[in-house]
Amino acid sequence: MESEKKEAKYIAIAGNIGAGKTTLTTQLGKHFGWDVHYESTDDNPYLSDFYTDMHRWSFNLQIYFLNSRYQQVLEILNGQNTVIQDRTIYEDAYIFAPNLHDMGLMSTRDFENYFSLFKTMSSQIKPPDLLIYLKASIPTLVNHIQHRGRDYEGTISIDYLKRLNERYDTWIDGYDKGKLLVINSDEVDFLGNPEDLGKIVNSVQGEIHGLF
Repeated sequence: MESEKKEAKYIAIAGNIGAGKTTLTTQLGKHFGWDVHYESTDDNPYLSDFYTDMHRWSFNLQIYFLNSRYQQVLEILNGQNTVIQDRTIYEDAYIFAPNLHDMGLMSTRDFENYFSLFKTMSSQIKPPDLLIYLKASIPTLVNHIQHRGRDYEGTISIDYLKRLNERYDTWIDGYDKGKLLVINSDEVDFLGNPEDLGKIVNSVQGEIHGLF
């Protein structure tokens, strides 16, 4: 049984708001027969409040995401099946929380408390065997966000998305926790074009070949 358990792998998709993570997570999960773990946005009790008043709800929201993601990773690592996860615990800590702090939307006291908790949690888990990063320009992100029409995302500013994109680029440039595959969302339509999805599947296949 032990050898079987070692075969289970942890794949994750990272990317900015509107990059297409959930769509690609669904498609790859279906293609490869992997279990899928989505980001909990629909049942998130803080999200709509956060977009209305970021300063008031930033710490609460980030703690909720941190806890939710940590529970997911524990479940993945203790499970028997290969799992693909929509967004990682690292994005919360290295991109979203510090961005809120830099924008003056989270106090230094709250951010330091948050990051200390993240360090404790992350020391208890292992990173993904493969990280897939969906890189997208601002027009692509805005187009996707408008297309899906979530009410609470209507107040997201271009400046906010730009700041997040810059942090993503910096994080990915220094990423050294495991295998990394970068996909440019501007150049592929994995939802509407089966050929584009096929190319991504082949790229992923190539990366995971050495994992299993």
